[in-house]
Formats: sequence, structure tokens, C-alpha cells
Amino acid sequence: MKKILLFLGSIAILASCSSSSDNPAEENNGFDKTALLTNWADNIIIPSFQNYQSKVNALSTASVAFTTTPNDANLETLRTNWLEAYKAYQHVAIFEIGKATEDIYSLRMFSNTYPVQTGPNVDTGDTSGVNENIASGTYSLTTISSADEQGFPALDYMINGLGADNAAIVGFYTTNGNAAGYKQYLLALTTRLKTISDAIVADWTSNFRNTYIGSNGNSVNSATNVTVNTFVKVYEKDIRAGKVGIPAGIYSSGTTFTGKVEAYYKNDVSKILLNEAIQASKDFFNGKHFNSATEGQSLKSYLDYLNTVRDGQKLSLVINNQFGTINTANNVLNSSFSQQITADNTKMVSAFNAMQQNVVYFKLDMMQALNISVDYVDSDGD
Repeated sequence: MKKILLFLGSIAILASCSSSSDNPAEENNGFDKTALLTNWADNIIIPSFQNYQSKVNALSTASVAFTTTPNDANLETLRTNWLEAYKAYQHVAIFEIGKATEDIYSLRMFSNTYPVQTGPNVDTGDTSGVNENIASGTYSLTTISSADEQGFPALDYMINGLGADNAAIVGFYTTNGNAAGYKQYLLALTTRLKTISDAIVADWTSNFRNTYIGSNGNSVNSATNVTVNTFVKVYEKDIRAGKVGIPAGIYSSGTTFTGKVEAYYKNDVSKILLNEAIQASKDFFNGKHFNSATEGQSLKSYLDYLNTVRDGQKLSLVINNQFGTINTANNVLNSSFSQQITADNTKMVSAFNAMQQNVVYFKLDMMQALNISVDYVDSDGD
């Protein structure tokens, strides 16, 4: 695997708005999918993306201020805005549908592929990298091969990883012989994030919102099926595996990778980003409106409507209780996952195992109850 988050193969973009079903009995169970999709679109997805867009805009503004006047104060402001946007990203990564699946706007691929490639990769033969791009001044950030040279991980390198302290980092943008190249690349990175977020918000707030809600059937390309598959895939592959499992050595016979944690160069916010992603997942499951305590139609209410149980308990309660177990396991982790892996990797494994249990509940219990087939490749089992 070249990178943690470089998962190819786009999900269907709901091109068909048909409300036909592959299973008429399931389609006629009486649950109001239009209300479900409306709550998802209007109260969760669109507000989450609008918040993300706002945070990315602030990040872009901070990058302009820093490149115009590179100093400690502007660097710290840039870092603050980077983290705020990165946290907001965790709340939209689970909604890679519509415009966010298109090649040049692929949300997760171009925003959070890590570890960042700073130089040539001898394993893959890729001769490019962030440093090579800066040196040449010639690069394209819209190609798949450039995914690991941009996004939040590349920004992490540019504002946290170039030097041992602030003075050394600021020096790359002031006294370095190619200071102009560093400034240009930093601005290119934030501009790219802004272009993607602007395009996705514009898509949702124009025609796609109605297309999405109108796709209220149970075909494989219906909005419910695509949204649930995307949600579960991101939870399993990006959150459980990418943030914890891969660096903790779950997939490498115990060989750990302290350099493959999220936000490696900042190195003390991996736990913050994980907790944001888990909270976003829990909120979506419960239909919680963005930035509000109000809950609407949701996967939880759908399961309750179908009276879905596991071991004598409502499945929705089982899943929510497991989210509590996940939080307990995550809260004991060091703020630096690199340090946690080195000091006591068993805690990382415990966090992974806690998250894995909800993978089972999502894929084997919930999706079966909702008559939704898993549409992505499962390479590590349940």
C-alpha cells in the first residue's frame, strides 16, 4: 500500500435519480427515506461542508498573510487555522459523494493522503515530491500521482516540518535561496484546498441537493446506499485503519510505523483529529444536526423503526454504547501517536479493537438490516 488514504475507485455519483428499489419489500417498509435524506442533506452534510469551507477560507487568508510577512506571529496564526480546518475536514470526509468523488475534486485523496511524500520514493520509483516541486517550480496538483504532495499533510510539513524551531521554518520563507518557491508552494496548497471545498459547496447548494434527496429508493446507486457505504468505508478504512491500525502495525505483523501517523510533523494533534472523526461518525449515525443538539431522521431512527436488535438490545443502543467504549479507549492515548506507539503500543491496539467492533455492527448488523450491500473491497475481514 503506497499511502494510507489513497483509495481509488469512485463511488457512484447518484447520476440516476430513480427511486426504484432492488427489493420492493424493503422499499415499502414505510420508513420515510425522503425525510432521512433531507435531514442528512440540509442539517448535516451541507452545514458541515459550509463550515469546512469557512475554515479553509480562513486558512487561505492566513497563508497569504504569512507569505506576505513571514514571521513567528503569522506562522502561529497559520498553524492555528490549519488545525481548525483539519478538524473541520474530519466532519466532511465521511460525505465523499457527488462532486467530492470527481477526479480533480476527490476530497479524501487530495486533502488527506499521508504520509506526505517530501522527496523521491525509492520503493515506488516516483521521482517527485514536495521538495522537488518547490525546487522546480513546475507541478500539477490535480493528478492522482500528486495526492501525497498536497493537502493537510503537505501543509503540516510546510509549517511544522521544515526546521527544528520557528526561526528555522520562517527562514525557508525569508532567507532561503528559494524562499519565493516555498511561498508559491504554500499558497498553491491552500488554494487547492479552497478550490475543492468551494466546488463541493457550490454543487450541494445548487442542483445536487435536490438530486440527492430525490434518489430515495434502494437501488445500489440510491442516495441512502451510497451514503451509508461511504460512511462505513471511511470509518473502517480511514479512521480505524488509517489513523490507528496502520501506524500501530495491525496490518504488518506488528511492525509499527511512527512516521505514518496523521499530522506527523505537528505530532501532538493525532488524538484530536481522531476524536473529531469519531464524534463526526457518532453524530451522523444519530442524525445530529451540525453544531446543534437536535436530532432528526437517521441510521439510528431507521434501525429503531425496523426493531433491529442484537443480543436482546436495540442495535442502535449497542452501537452508541460502543462509541462510548471507543472514547474510553482513545482518551488514554498520548496526544502524540508516534510517542504512544513507541511507549506502549498495546493502547493503540486496544483503541483499534474498540473501533473494529463497530465495524462489525455497521457492516454485519446494520447494513444487513437496511438491506444495503457493501460496495467496496474488504481486504482485512470483519
